[in-house]
Amino acid sequence: MSYFSISVTIITLNEEHNIARAIQSVKWADEVLVVDSGSIDKTIEIAKSLGARVLHQSWLGYGGQKNFSQKNAKNDWVLNIDADEEVSVDLAQQIQSALKGLSENSPIKGFSFPRKTFYLGRWIMHGGWYPNALVRLVDRRFAHWSEPHVHEALEVHGQIVRLHSSLHHYTFRTIQDQILANLRYSKLGSEELRRRGQKSSIPLLLIKPLGKFLETYVWKRGFLDGIPGLIISINAAHSMFLKYAYLIEADIHHESSHHR
Repeated sequence: MSYFSISVTIITLNEEHNIARAIQSVKWADEVLVVDSGSIDKTIEIAKSLGARVLHQSWLGYGGQKNFSQKNAKNDWVLNIDADEEVSVDLAQQIQSALKGLSENSPIKGFSFPRKTFYLGRWIMHGGWYPNALVRLVDRRFAHWSEPHVHEALEVHGQIVRLHSSLHHYTFRTIQDQILANLRYSKLGSEELRRRGQKSSIPLLLIKPLGKFLETYVWKRGFLDGIPGLIISINAAHSMFLKYAYLIEADIHHESSHHR
């Protein structure tokens, strides 16, 4: 039986309210590496005080930043978590047991596990927010983060095993935080659609948000999460609306620039 040393990577920008919880949840790891892109709050000070190694890297995009972090980790087995996440005690034990059971020639090159999100005073268990299985623990020699504008993912060349304990996610502290995030992600999503050749469309502007609401609230049973589930579904529909509205806006600006 082998034991593989593990590095935990966390990318940050002004995360003083979250970073301590994240680092303390992975104190069992052999290394905690925080890659900061220019925090002006106490993020770096807190991270260093808790024993993390801190590097500065100007923003490369989500995937680029995580690839930089993975490359600069000291160990080949790398667990990536966000600053607003926490590795539960049960998940920490499962990760350590899983790595102890691996051999050097094992075909297993990554592990996935569910993420459970706390929002508006409760754990959200429906609407597509759970189990939300994510690949976050990999042998970096066989894995690389994709680098789209938004929704980066770990691409693994090898077998992935599913663990069952949850990563805890303490997302938006307020509804306003969620709306501001939606504004950012919908803009990035629109740019990604445009890069892929998606044209603006009034029918899509109308149909896509309705479809997103029905998907999250009805099909994925967001209604079982009470009022928070309704708020989440409406915000998801609004984010989808903005993504296609931004496409229309870009076309209008493009056309107006040709008429000047």
